Amino acid sequence: MNNSFLNTARLLAAGLRALLVLTLVTGVLYPLAVTGVAQSLFRDKADGSEISAQGRVVGSSLIGQAYDLPLTKGQETPAPDLKWFQGRPQNGLGVNSVNTRYKLILSGATNRSGDDRELIEWVKAAKAAVVKDNSVPGHPVRPSQVPADAVTSSGSGLDPDISPAYAELQVRRVAARNGLPVTRVEKLVKDCTQGRTLGFIGEPRVNVLELNVALRGLTTDR
Repeated sequence: MNNSFLNTARLLAAGLRALLVLTLVTGVLYPLAVTGVAQSLFRDKADGSEISAQGRVVGSSLIGQAYDLPLTKGQETPAPDLKWFQGRPQNGLGVNSVNTRYKLILSGATNRSGDDRELIEWVKAAKAAVVKDNSVPGHPVRPSQVPADAVTSSGSGLDPDISPAYAELQVRRVAARNGLPVTRVEKLVKDCTQGRTLGFIGEPRVNVLELNVALRGLTTDR
């Protein structure tokens, strides 16, 4: 009986020591080491890849956000603010109720097949809206000019980037809405265009938030 009790006590003590050591190593030392390396070598990414403008954080370069007008009375869906470059559609996703600072939507895909009738209607409506919104006097946009990312949401719904083709499609509308020369806005898009990662991974892209921050700089400098 005494030996059994002593053996149990020794096992419990050994288990407790192992728990304390593992808690110290995995719960304190390892997180501190990883945080130290991240802050030393990848501080921007570790802090959320924040983008600042006019002295305050306006978002993350990794998360897309909407650029809409305030809702008017009786309106359920906000209209896009056409003085800004617009990102990809955000159809089929819920409304974020946790972080309301940037009015982000929930991450997730619609999970609809390519022949889904509602999805097809969304794409048709999105294409018609892109054509209408971006056509300016003397420069109408043809449906064939609308790139795929202008009418389809990404798998996450929070894609922060658009294709250079979609950014260029919006240049004349953005220039007209802000009273800027088209050439200046074209140069802005070119300067904000990023190439393929490591030269061969992915496609060229334009970060919409970074582009709009640069656009704000043009409008405030006048």
